[in-house]
Amino acid sequence: MVVRVTAENLGKAIKRYKGDPQFAPGQEREGKLICGAKKRGKDEACGSSPVPGGVRCGRHGGNSPKAKAAAEQRIAQQELTQQVGTLGITDKYPDIDPAQALLQEIRISHAHVQWLRTKVAEIEPNELVWGITKTEAGIGAQGPVDMTVQEAGFNTWYTLYTKEREHFAKLTTMALKAGIEQRRIELEEQKAELVVVALKQIFAALNLSKIQADMLPTIVPNALRQLTGGTP
Repeated sequence: MVVRVTAENLGKAIKRYKGDPQFAPGQEREGKLICGAKKRGKDEACGSSPVPGGVRCGRHGGNSPKAKAAAEQRIAQQELTQQVGTLGITDKYPDIDPAQALLQEIRISHAHVQWLRTKVAEIEPNELVWGITKTEAGIGAQGPVDMTVQEAGFNTWYTLYTKEREHFAKLTTMALKAGIEQRRIELEEQKAELVVVALKQIFAALNLSKIQADMLPTIVPNALRQLTGGTP
């Protein structure tokens, strides 16, 4: 994705500029941002577009190592902001920056993956592709409902596990691409694993009934989110 400078991500560069305001970065011409640097030998601002993610065009410093590094950082930040918004992560953590929101989501997802892995490990091999794929219990329009569906297909626990693994992989890839250090990601994973150990001990001690156990796929995600610092 090509990201060009905007009023939002150009603020710091404009603030750092100490020269003649008429040649400052961030100027617009006919609705588009321009380089704005003073043309050589002319008292006129350059009307070329800045390099992708940059504040100046290639002829006026936009391709220097320092400028390129700053442009790449802006692009990464803009992509991260857009992606966490697309995934709905921003709505879950409205009061923190996108990078921290992503790390919190990674912690929750990793905890969910670890817990689901223990449930998959409890499944008999022959039940992975044949067995209970749907259960429903409670009160329906016609009265009490207690339905169990058995058919050929991946076990519900396995399906949940694979989906969450895919989500976790997507989150970590996004974080690394945005420049978040591997060490910070691993720290969130360690925090998640501590929570999962505690949950496993709690569920084992409760000796849940079948109906209660069947409710875990609905209950646990919210519990993990609360325990790991997110919102339900």
